[in-house]
Amino acid sequence: MDTLVHHRHIKIGNVDAFYREAGREDAPVVLLPHGYPCSSYEFRNLMPRLADRCRLIAPDYPGAGYSSTPKDFDYSFDGYAAFLDQFVQTLGIDRFALYLHDFGSPIGARLAIKQPDRIVALIIQNGDIPYEDALGPKYADIEKTWALSDADMREKLAEAINEETFKEEFLNALGTELAESIPPDLWTLHWSLMTPKRKEIAIDLIAGLKQNRAWFPQHRKYLRDHQPPTLIVWGPNDHYMPEKSARAYLRDLPEAELHLLDGGHWLLETHLDEVVPLLRDFLGRVHA
Repeated sequence: MDTLVHHRHIKIGNVDAFYREAGREDAPVVLLPHGYPCSSYEFRNLMPRLADRCRLIAPDYPGAGYSSTPKDFDYSFDGYAAFLDQFVQTLGIDRFALYLHDFGSPIGARLAIKQPDRIVALIIQNGDIPYEDALGPKYADIEKTWALSDADMREKLAEAINEETFKEEFLNALGTELAESIPPDLWTLHWSLMTPKRKEIAIDLIAGLKQNRAWFPQHRKYLRDHQPPTLIVWGPNDHYMPEKSARAYLRDLPEAELHLLDGGHWLLETHLDEVVPLLRDFLGRVHA
C-alpha cells in the first residue's frame, strides 16, 4: 500500500497551485484546507497515517505556501472558497469529507454551503467558529482594530505580521513542555515564504474577519439544516478557540462527536497519535 505523500502542481485558472496528495485515486477523499499563517505543510504528518484507506488532498491557497501569487486573484474568504471549488472540480472530485481548521473553517464552510451534497462529513479541529459569544480572548485584540479608520486598522494589523508573531501563533497558549514539541520549521518556513504582496494578503484576510461576522448566521444555518456527520477534535489550550468554542458547535450539531485533547491550536504537531485513531474510526464509519 502506497502511503507516500506526493507533491504536485496544477493550473487552476491563473493560479499555479501546489498540493500534497496521498492514497489511492479511487479511495474516499478527504479535503484538507489549511489555516493561517500556514500551508498544506500542516498536514504533512497526518496524510501518510490515513493514506491506506483514504485519498487525502491538501492544496496551498493562492498567495500561500508553494502556490503562486497572481495579482488579480480575490484574496478573501469568498475568493479562496471559489478557488477550492475550482480545485475539486478540476481534480474530478464530487464527494469528500472536509477538514476544517483555523481560517480553513470559514473557507471550507463556504465550499460546503455552495454544494452541500458533496460533503460526506466534517472534521472540525480548532476551526474559526460562527459563534460570536464563544470566541477566545485573542479575538478581542482584533476587534479593537475595527473601531479605527480603515488605514489605521491596516497599519495596526501590519505591525503584527512578522516572524516573532508567527512564532506566537504556532505556540499560542501551550505550556513549556508542549511548546518545545512544536517544530520551529513552522514559523521559519512560513515567514521565509512571506513577500510584500503576501503581507498585504494577510492584512486583507485578518481585516476580513469583521465582514465575516455577518456571514455567521449562514454558516450556522448550513450546520443546522444539513446536519453533516461531524467529528470535533479540539485542543482547548488555544487563546483564539478555547474549549467553549468547541462546545458551541453542539448548539447546531447536537449529534456531533466531541473529543477534547490536552493540546492547543496545532494538534497535528503535538497529539497526532491521539488524533489519528479518532479520524480512522470516524471516517471508517461515515466515509468508507
